[in-house]
Amino acid sequence: MNKKAIIALGGNALIKKGQKGTIYEQFANTRNLSNSVVNIIKDGWNIVLTHGNGPQVGAILLQNNMTRDFLPPMPLGVCVAESQGLIGYMIQQTLYNALIKKGIYKPVVSILTQVIVDKNDPSFKNPTKPIGPYYDKDKLDELREDGYTLKKIKDSYRIVVPSPDPKSIVERDVIKKLLDQGMLVIAIGGGGMPVIEKKEGDLDGVEAVVDKDLASECLAEEIDADLLVLLTNVEKVFLNYDSEDRKPIDKITLGEIKKYYNKGEFPPGSMGPKILAAIRFLESGGEKVIISHVDKGYEAFKGKTGTLITK
Repeated sequence: MNKKAIIALGGNALIKKGQKGTIYEQFANTRNLSNSVVNIIKDGWNIVLTHGNGPQVGAILLQNNMTRDFLPPMPLGVCVAESQGLIGYMIQQTLYNALIKKGIYKPVVSILTQVIVDKNDPSFKNPTKPIGPYYDKDKLDELREDGYTLKKIKDSYRIVVPSPDPKSIVERDVIKKLLDQGMLVIAIGGGGMPVIEKKEGDLDGVEAVVDKDLASECLAEEIDADLLVLLTNVEKVFLNYDSEDRKPIDKITLGEIKKYYNKGEFPPGSMGPKILAAIRFLESGGEKVIISHVDKGYEAFKGKTGTLITK
């Protein structure tokens, strides 16, 4: 039986630095990513592919604000769902094409994914996660009327929202069944749409975002994945990253990485969530975690680069 892997793509994987983010650029970048994924599939793995949505959901929020005089703005959860659809379409199509070119028939499916969070999560009282574009002061009243909290950053403002810890994936059983049937599943787009469980058992969306890597790890636990691959914008994890004597980590154990994490080596706004996801995954029974650059996915999978974290 093939082993199961979660591959999480960073939020800027589809729009490279210096690009405008046209749909043609995003499709080209997605095609490049698809080749790495197909090579991993050829090595005998069943894969769930997850992805960030930072630039895309930011563009949707900006469109919301610019057209508010003609169309009612949509809440954040709906914007995340929109981004799941558009990114899922790009990945689904390019992966299908890449598989066919390699002579592999494997159905590819995107799942709109909801993530259960605790309604009493402390982040709801202290929103700190910046999302979307920078706004001028004259837009503040409109955004506050929509219920958003804004934070001043230099001479502009950004929306900040809660980022609660993921507790469970609503569609976990469907994802697992599709994976067990040999399908390639795209899920947890942008960390998923955060929802809370009400007393009567209903789900209700909340204005928040869930960290994509932590949500991917949550899903990895629930589908009994063997491998978690976190692809980002650096080739390896570094110690002392912001100093001149920074040191790359090629291979490290769970115990060692946990000591560095507890000492505050990995900041919350950068590598921190990825390391926390790695710790949770290995402690829950996962076999290994790979962290590397989004363009080096297959090389990292083969052990030629990246950071490998094991028990």
